[in-house]
Amino acid sequence: MPGNNTLSDPILVRDLMSVGVPTCPADTSILSLAQSVLEKNWEAVVVLEGEQGHAIGVVSRDELAQAYAKGGLENAPVEAIMCERLVTLPPDIPVRTAAQIMLDEGVRAAYITHRAGGIEYPAAWLTFSHLLRHLANDDLSDLGIRASREKPLDMFVRRREEARRRHASGGRET
Repeated sequence: MPGNNTLSDPILVRDLMSVGVPTCPADTSILSLAQSVLEKNWEAVVVLEGEQGHAIGVVSRDELAQAYAKGGLENAPVEAIMCERLVTLPPDIPVRTAAQIMLDEGVRAAYITHRAGGIEYPAAWLTFSHLLRHLANDDLSDLGIRASREKPLDMFVRRREEARRRHASGGRET
């Protein structure tokens, strides 16, 4: 069980990853994405293109900070600043090995892909935050392949209700 592991226990990527990855369309503004990254405390976001939603890149906090340093890019699409490579990991390697791969590749997030219907897509991710939570011996029960998750229909209903409340309050959080 991930919540009971110590740093000396062998833990695999699948035991620490989060299933489901944040995504955005390629035409999302940098400002809008920065707001979402802060609000949801994401390390990175997969950029999707077209109707099929193919992953074409990643925007991390690093790319957002670089856009900030350049200035004048707030309304530019995230496609203008994304990193075009998606670093992937197999789910069955040790987390320490995954951490070294992430450091070697210079990325804050790496993805575990899934193949279905002839399409390979990022289905889960491992981030620096995951690694730090494990290092700090944080409660990890919400992570890994065995984590309990909200049912898709329940998630849809909850998000719909949140959107209705925001709309009723003129876009402000209530």
